[in-house]
Amino acid sequence: MADLDYQYLAKIVTRAQTGDSDAFAELYAATYQKQYRFAYKYLRDEYLAQDAIQETYILALKNISTLRDPLVFISWLNQINMRVCFKMHHAQQIYNTNTEELDDGQRNETTPESVTVHVDENDYILRQVMSLPFSESQAILFRYYDDMKIDDIASLMGISRSSVKRYLKSGQEKLSKLIKR
Repeated sequence: MADLDYQYLAKIVTRAQTGDSDAFAELYAATYQKQYRFAYKYLRDEYLAQDAIQETYILALKNISTLRDPLVFISWLNQINMRVCFKMHHAQQIYNTNTEELDDGQRNETTPESVTVHVDENDYILRQVMSLPFSESQAILFRYYDDMKIDDIASLMGISRSSVKRYLKSGQEKLSKLIKR
């Protein structure tokens, strides 16, 4: 795929922000393949990736008028896609865990209070991770929530191994300050 012309895309974004549906369709056509590849790599399921892409573009269409700088459309769209994929992956993990617990007969061993405390703790930590700069939060989510290797993260994010390590280290430092508050 050829490199995208960000100046040209910015003009299309400006048109889409005024409600031009043809402009949004052109944005979709120009960015779909890369967004789908990311979703598929992240979710490892063709159907979930298609659902993620659908959700990503729905959110982009609803919120495109809030984008202040049309030149950063691709980064903005990447961030939406990553967050949608993360939420879908996280929901799938919870579903699989709950299904396994029901299959193992462990349902009676878990009290509503313990589940609530566990969910609240995880939600708090996740909110802190998501408050980090995008590259740091993305690297941390891939590494610690998805258990990905540094080489795989580098490939998925399109950056070097050393950049992944730098994002992980600076993100961890910021998280430790945020969580100690």
